[in-house]
Amino acid sequence: YLATVIDLATRMVTGWQLATHMRTSLATDALAMAITHGHLQPGAIFHSDRGTQYTSAEFARFCTAHDIRPSVGKTGVCWDNAAAESFFGALKNEMYYRQQWPDRARARFAVADYIEVFYNRRRLHSTLGYRTPFEALTEFQAAATAA
Repeated sequence: YLATVIDLATRMVTGWQLATHMRTSLATDALAMAITHGHLQPGAIFHSDRGTQYTSAEFARFCTAHDIRPSVGKTGVCWDNAAAESFFGALKNEMYYRQQWPDRARARFAVADYIEVFYNRRRLHSTLGYRTPFEALTEFQAAATAA
């Protein structure tokens, strides 16, 4: 299972985690990565579907401890999670369906390479004016420091 944290402004995958389970720790580990790399500011909103890992008391405590505001969509409404669905569709079509791995360690490396090297730094996004997420982030940071 793969959990991701995607910045909607830049479409960058800022946190992610793989596990053999879909428990709350998978989601909190992905959020922790985004926090560790400085991509989540206090008061940030984290939106997800209504999966039990995101609606659990453990997840709520993690968010409270890190000043993150959890948000979940309405039941049966798929449009509010479109950015995540788009990412997972791209991952499957551009990487997952094209390769096979002899073990989990190599599969994890392939996912890391796809996210960190290709998706965030090379893949152009139409929603970003055909820029990469890294370019969008760099321009946002430059504008923020100039202001």
